[in-house]
Amino acid sequence: MHLTRWGPEASALEPPVFLLHGWLDAGETFQFIVDAFKKDWPVIAPDWRGFGRSEWPQEGYGFPDYLGDFDELMDQISPESPARIVGHSMGGNIANLYAGLRPERVRCVINLEGLGLPRTSPQDAPKRMRKWLDQIKVPTLEKNYSSFEQLASVIQFRYQRFSPAAAAFVARVWGTTDGETQVRLAADPRHHWVNPILYKREDAEATWREIRAPLLMMLGRESDYLTRLGVDGTMEALRAAFPRADVVSIADAGHMLHIERPEAVAPVIEAFLDEH
Repeated sequence: MHLTRWGPEASALEPPVFLLHGWLDAGETFQFIVDAFKKDWPVIAPDWRGFGRSEWPQEGYGFPDYLGDFDELMDQISPESPARIVGHSMGGNIANLYAGLRPERVRCVINLEGLGLPRTSPQDAPKRMRKWLDQIKVPTLEKNYSSFEQLASVIQFRYQRFSPAAAAFVARVWGTTDGETQVRLAADPRHHWVNPILYKREDAEATWREIRAPLLMMLGRESDYLTRLGVDGTMEALRAAFPRADVVSIADAGHMLHIERPEAVAPVIEAFLDEH
């Protein structure tokens, strides 16, 4: 499991600040947030299994695996001190679940657009399992690009609030050459397989109710993330699911707010960390 570190070593007086990345991302893209910090925090950003520079396990990927990996990481890096966790998207979902499962090990949580997945129906299960059975029989194709510049142009087309410099930096994090002339995505392409086990939002909400740490939710004002959650994406539903959470909306930011508006996101994160 690859870690990117910034700042001093963590200690009992300054427990680590974990930065947990989202799907198909990697820990190193938190560089924009770290650059915008005023304080030199003890920051650790892991690459989840099968992302970035971490290894690709044969058994696949699921939220229990990520939670197990993070629990082991906590055992090794912060066995005595509750950690401060900042999570984006998938990393925010992992952070919320971990804070509910191990409340004594979490000092505070800052969640950037990681507020659960859309609800599923039992009627979806047979179709989902059939699709997964079909996918595992076919070799997984990797998407190749002629250069990092081409990958950067694709990234900027997809995320139009990224500056050209940000897109170029992200391309170098998301892409790899493995010594070949072409560039491929560093993430394991098996992440594109459907999960054969349906996501149960009811289970997630039961876990969220066990959170005891202070929680800050940060949303991109131009993001469509909440819309995709349907009725669960309304502010009333979020308040019901996270009654003690603070909510901050970042103007002119979409789902990738930590890359799009780091100069606006970083001060909010630091203020919350200072307070808790």
